Parts: sequence; structure tokens; C-alpha cells
Amino acid sequence: MSKIDDAKEILKELGLPVAQQNEISAYTLLALCGINPRDKWSKATRTSQKVSKGIMAFCKEVYKKEYAPNTRETFRRQVLHQFVQARIADYNPDNPSLPVNSPNAHYAMTNEALEAIKTFGTKVWKEETERFKSEVGELSKKYLKARKQTLIPVKLSNGKTLSLSAGKHNEVQAAIVHDFAARFAKGSEVLYLGDTANKDLYVDKTTLKDLGIPITEHSKLPDVVLYDRKKNWLYLIEAVTSHGPVSPKRVVELEEMLKDCKAGKVYVSAFPDFAEFKKHSTNIAWETEVWVVDFPEHMIHFNGDRFMGPR
Repeated sequence: MSKIDDAKEILKELGLPVAQQNEISAYTLLALCGINPRDKWSKATRTSQKVSKGIMAFCKEVYKKEYAPNTRETFRRQVLHQFVQARIADYNPDNPSLPVNSPNAHYAMTNEALEAIKTFGTKVWKEETERFKSEVGELSKKYLKARKQTLIPVKLSNGKTLSLSAGKHNEVQAAIVHDFAARFAKGSEVLYLGDTANKDLYVDKTTLKDLGIPITEHSKLPDVVLYDRKKNWLYLIEAVTSHGPVSPKRVVELEEMLKDCKAGKVYVSAFPDFAEFKKHSTNIAWETEVWVVDFPEHMIHFNGDRFMGPR
């Protein structure tokens, strides 16, 4: 195994999240430990280093791996920040009183991590990693726990409860299912629900197929699709937080995809608030609907001659 592979394995065993088990994290670990390609891990040392003139310079000089100057923030935000949280590294150990963003900011291996790392490749490696994790905990498990605590629950009409990842976009989607459906699509069922972390979180493939909607193209559907069996209405709803209202172009795309679907189609753009609605108001197609989470009991009709219903 190369030293890069070694470093990735070490980070994994010490409980770092998958996002910090990559190449840039491996190079950072090697730099902080002062490990050259031919060194044994028992030779690892604890030397304070700055980001550009220390870690990045080490990568270039020792491993011939050159990173662009603007990569400094990537090292800091996506590697070193997590190293500090996981107790792999200390921040400003030589001068803890340094102000944030000081040009003299530096990092060094923690003594606990260093002692474990020096045993990599030996019989006591597993024992030392377990000791380290029992003392400081595993950051990957902390991250997972934090994510679970911030998940957004969504209860479907069939009693099934889904968990959406946290974020403004998914908050709007949850409101669509809980509030919009209750007021303007009573008795409807969810056929499709995406997630910013899982595009196809919920898909009712059977009903989509029965309606003549191409199952292989369900990921091209709007964020939320509701179906009212009694009226035979299909609600195609985009949750808009930064982009993506039901524009004229989007209507054309969906009409083409749904050309074999005989259900009446109701197009809806859902916004978290009026400020977001105003940003996109000039790009919303006529003969569609607008719903705002902050005012759940009202609809804005871009129809002119009639209220909500199929096109």
C-alpha cells in the first residue's frame, strides 16, 4: 500500500466521516505527521504547521502534489476543521490566544491521535484505535446523530412516515404534503417525493405506470406529485427555494413527458415566502398556480379566467 492508502485507512479507522477519507485529507495527515514516502508510521512526529507554507508546501516538496493557492480554504474548511472536531489535530496549540483568521494560524497532531497512529501496521493498531475512539468518540457517528436529529418528518396519507434531510427546500416539500394537500388537494395521495439528499425518496411506481407516466423518467418529475383519484387530477408541484418554478419551458417538458397520461394536470409552484416568490414571478407560466408556505390558506392563480383545475 502507498502512504496515501495508509493515511486513508488510518482516517477511516479513527472514525472520520467518509468525506474526510479522501486524498486531500490523506495528504494533510501525512504533512501533520511529517511522514515521507519511505518512512515508517512509528516515525510520525508532532510539528505545528500553517496551511499554505506548511501543509501545502509539504505536499508539493515531499509528494510532488501541488495544490492551487486558492485551495487553502478547502484544506481549512473541509479537512482541518473536521480534524480538530475529531481530536485528530489541535488548532493553534502554540498560541491558543491567536485571533480567528490570524495569518499565524497553525495546526498540529493531538498527542492522543499521534500515539495511536504510530502503531499503524503493528499488532496493537486495532487496540490503539479503539482506545482513541473510546476516549474522544467517533466524529462520523456524531455527524450521523446530528443529521438524524435535524431530519424533517413527512407523514403520507397511507400512514408511512418519511424523513427528509434538513434544509429550506425540504421544509417547503414537507409543507406541501402536510398543508397544501390538506387545503387544496384533499384526499390526494403522494405518488412522488424527492429529497435534496435522495432524489427518489418515495416513488409509487405502480400508480405512475397505471397513469401512463414513464417510470424510467420519474426523476424528471417535479419535486412533489399528488394524485386525486376521485377527480383524476394530478398535482405537479415544484418546491422553489433558489430555482425551478413551473416556467413555460418546464410546462412544455412535462407535457411532453406526460403525453400518455390522461389525468388532469395542475401545475403548482410552491414558495417558502413572498420574497422568494417575487424573485421568480416573471418566470412563472400562465395557467399555473402559486402557493406560499407563509400564507398556506391562500393561492395565487396565474390563470385569469378560472380558479385551480387542470389545464
